[in-house]
Amino acid sequence: MQIQPAAALGDAARAPMGVIFAVGFYQWLRYFSKDVDRLAGACAHMFELEAFRLAVDDGGAVIGMAACTDGRTPAVRIDPAAMRRHLGLARGAVAAKVLRENLEDHPYPFELKPGCGSIEFVATAAESRGQGVATEVLSHIMANAGYDSYVLEVADTNTTAVRVYERLGFREIHRVPAPNPKRSGINHLLYLEADRPSHPPGPR
Repeated sequence: MQIQPAAALGDAARAPMGVIFAVGFYQWLRYFSKDVDRLAGACAHMFELEAFRLAVDDGGAVIGMAACTDGRTPAVRIDPAAMRRHLGLARGAVAAKVLRENLEDHPYPFELKPGCGSIEFVATAAESRGQGVATEVLSHIMANAGYDSYVLEVADTNTTAVRVYERLGFREIHRVPAPNPKRSGINHLLYLEADRPSHPPGPR
């Protein structure tokens, strides 16, 4: 496994990123379509490749991803036309509006301190889960992105992800009630913070 900038793969990275995103965030996206392929196609355009790091296996397949920004610059940009093309006129328009509000224009509910980076859109390909992919991507980002500390958001019900983050040194600093908890099954959104590791990891 290697960790590479998404920009190094260029537009060839978009299709696998769309699939990983659609599967990884299906719980949020299923209201727009139950068809994962349609969701993947609708989302493939939106990634700001410069913000993302990808895990690539020995065969060259993208198996994981995560973004890191300054917390103000969006890691994704939603194109309503692309959403309508893949999801239909009405659902595509609604999806574009909702995703823009929740992904592109989604500020933290607190002020980020100076030197703090925002880690976003952590996801692993379904067939590669449980193999330490997210840990590798996040370790690389935390050691190399240049921030003094990092924050991220995670659903309280995503206990597997929470455990991964805690092993990387993240600790809860804030929580807010999740919108529509009965529909989403999520009670709270947790905000975790970790310091940049003092000892960089060895070669990957």
